[in-house]
Amino acid sequence: MTSAIEKLPTGFGRLWTAQTVSSLGDGVSHAALPLLALTLTRDPMALAVVTATGTLPWLLFGVLGGALVDRWDRRRTMWITDTIRALLLAIPAAAAALDVLSIPLLAAVAFLLGLGGLFFDTAATAYLPDLLDRDPALLERANSRLRGAQTAASGFAGPPAGSALLALGRAVPLVADAVSFALSALLVRSLPTVPPPVPQARESLLRQARAGASYVFRDRLLLGLALRPAVGNIAFLAVETVLALFAHDRLGIGSFGFGLLLTAEATGGLLGAAIASFLGRRLGTGTALTCTAAVEGLAILGLAAAPNPYIAGLALAVCGAGMGATMVLGPSLRQAIVPAHLMGRVASTSRMLAMCAAPFGAFLGGWLATTYDVRTPLYAAASLLLAMTAVTSTMTTNRRVEAALRAAAPADVPVRPIGSQV
Repeated sequence: MTSAIEKLPTGFGRLWTAQTVSSLGDGVSHAALPLLALTLTRDPMALAVVTATGTLPWLLFGVLGGALVDRWDRRRTMWITDTIRALLLAIPAAAAALDVLSIPLLAAVAFLLGLGGLFFDTAATAYLPDLLDRDPALLERANSRLRGAQTAASGFAGPPAGSALLALGRAVPLVADAVSFALSALLVRSLPTVPPPVPQARESLLRQARAGASYVFRDRLLLGLALRPAVGNIAFLAVETVLALFAHDRLGIGSFGFGLLLTAEATGGLLGAAIASFLGRRLGTGTALTCTAAVEGLAILGLAAAPNPYIAGLALAVCGAGMGATMVLGPSLRQAIVPAHLMGRVASTSRMLAMCAAPFGAFLGGWLATTYDVRTPLYAAASLLLAMTAVTSTMTTNRRVEAALRAAAPADVPVRPIGSQV
């Protein structure tokens, strides 16, 4: 028999291509912006400002942005956002060519690109379930492909391409990123239109934003899905903050070896995204999410105790696999069970929680390493992940997942669990 998850519509191919091209451009700019800033200053605080401003829009406008996306046409929001981001990058590109580039300009561009990312990502998350008729298995297959392409483009190809393009000229990587956004906008504009969300009673934007956040916090399953990346970001940022120092001091490896460690993690992420459907099918989505959380915690524990770079690379690959599978299973389930008119707000609330948690993790990692030693943040992160596993395991059980899918399915459509085949 043919698997229903094979039958992705033609429109998804264009969305996948658009997001892959855009992710490649993101990888280029993520490598190029810090390096560009480094050509202007050696002040660590100034460099940190350029990096941090890209995350500020999620902290400041995350839930409000979701409320706006729930009012707007999602396809139009995506292509207009990418068009604006393409035009925006022309400003620093021209400034670099004219040798008038500055840290304040880079910080402003990073902030506005982050704001555009907020609207694009939220709109794409809300658009996908409408494109796929909210079919749980189709959503899982689609998210697996999207996650794999994003990891390959922004994690593998983009950063080295950004560094190489920067060697050709300071404006070159910015122009390349602008082209990627323009191509993405053209592809998204060609996507099929989907029915807009059913209009709700006219309320203020703030009230609608609050309703979306309340929907997440009142539903134990959605709250469990939101806590995973939020607590995970605290743990992973604590590790990331000291990972380069850990690799140098404890594992005795230099810059090239450190790059290989990151490559191992990204490779694991690709594998995890690829096997997510298998895990959901064999274990049930709820149990699979609990297992991937436990795997992440145990892998970080293994990294902390690693006696050599090979074991450390294996631990990071296993952790990356757990994260990759989680990032397919969790969003797919959320998209299948959340009503269309709330999808933007629920997605942005969950993302905002994760983004707000990240700075705490970075601070925690730095403080623990300074107060104790460089392994301590890793042990703390592993303990936090395992504690989170115990808490969320009762919130994302298979029984809760199946009940939510039944509640979300139309009365005349049989429920087909995520990962199932027909």
